[in-house]
Amino acid sequence: MTGTLALVGRPNVGKSTLFNRLTRSRDALVADLPGLTRDRQYGTAQLAGRRLVLIDTGGLSGEEVGIDSAMAQQTLQAVEEADRVLFLVDGRAGLTAGDELIAEQLRRMGREAHLVVNKVDGVGDDAALAEFASLGFGEPLPISAAHGRGLRALEDTIGNLFPEALTEEEEAARGLVVSVVGRPNVGKSTLINRMLGEERVVVFDQAGTTRDSIFIPYERDGQRYTLVDTAGVRRRGKVSDTVEKFSIVKTLAAIDAAGVVVLLIDAREGLVEQDLHLLGTVLEYGRAVVLAVNKWDGMTPDDRARVKDTLGRRLNFIPWLRIHFISAKHGTGVGTLYGAVAEAWDSAMRKMPTPKLTAVLESAVQEHAPPLHQGRRIKLRYAHQGGHRPPRIIIHGNQTEHLPQAYIRFLEKRFREHFKLVGTPLVVGFKGSENPFAGRRNTLTPRQQRKRQRLMKHIKKNKR
Repeated sequence: MTGTLALVGRPNVGKSTLFNRLTRSRDALVADLPGLTRDRQYGTAQLAGRRLVLIDTGGLSGEEVGIDSAMAQQTLQAVEEADRVLFLVDGRAGLTAGDELIAEQLRRMGREAHLVVNKVDGVGDDAALAEFASLGFGEPLPISAAHGRGLRALEDTIGNLFPEALTEEEEAARGLVVSVVGRPNVGKSTLINRMLGEERVVVFDQAGTTRDSIFIPYERDGQRYTLVDTAGVRRRGKVSDTVEKFSIVKTLAAIDAAGVVVLLIDAREGLVEQDLHLLGTVLEYGRAVVLAVNKWDGMTPDDRARVKDTLGRRLNFIPWLRIHFISAKHGTGVGTLYGAVAEAWDSAMRKMPTPKLTAVLESAVQEHAPPLHQGRRIKLRYAHQGGHRPPRIIIHGNQTEHLPQAYIRFLEKRFREHFKLVGTPLVVGFKGSENPFAGRRNTLTPRQQRKRQRLMKHIKKNKR
């Protein structure tokens, strides 16, 4: 992930439409109604070779009250989080007082914005752009988000705003990237400082590479690591007792950059909904993950038993997840995290030869054959590996689209057991064989069809 881009502007200028275009999704609600987007919407986009986090915000007018005031605060928070800002205006409506108020707000915040004039179709570029030049954000870029006009030029412009993606050599120099994520005040910075304070650790002097996230390269027992601290590693004199702000942007960037994610939760608070949401995000990104339960010291045996029971019940859908009980403050159990991280990373990058995958598939089918579909047996022929991080297994066969989820989980379990895959998601995909006769029906000409009918009548008559 190379940066964060926020879309800001008045209500109904087309921010959500542009968001959907750039992310190639339909995640943002779109309608011709001002103020439809109330909260921030996050997505990822691949633009000019850069992978970015996009933030779709609610509209600003400068005169917000009530719910609009809360929406404005959400937007200003997004502007603070973002590396770059796209300021959208409406070419049809022309320059308004609201646009001028937003421009003034951006200048007060010290943020450099890039002006984009939307809805220029039917207006004319020169006429649409001329009056917006007075906002003082440089030469405006004309687009039509609804019809896709000007988006290629916009994507190139956005790409030039962000640094180049890392080369393979630079990625290799980072070693294993471990991101520590979690809710505020669960002990992320304490854990990172404890991990860096272990013996035989060499810390390299390298500045942070993304805004509000710090990449910390170091070496332990001959293995190169890069720790990603979403809260920022601060000097001892800079640390305060204030609870750090939880930033979705920083967490998304940390998860995306990671080889392995260490999800930290507070044992005294248990597994709350925000923890599950973070875990779901990690799984959506396909990252290997280790769950660390912090502040384990000082808990009574009954409290520990209650926490373990809760974790067992709420996480039974991912039995491959490794759980470690630690105390970042006192160092208890922190050393074992390195083994769990290495195990998860090895699983995420595991090489699985086609003959072995196919042998495991044949053994599973022999043990428990696929069900029938409309009286026909679903056939699974062979399997091969389709990728890493997370590992992907592609199974070839006939009617594979009709396999029930329960049988797919059965196959996944067999592959995990054989290849000892722990701490990482596993994607099992299918590819059906094409029917060589599909689509041939009704391809005969009328004359050929009449000839075929006469032939069939002749055959039936001779059979009698």
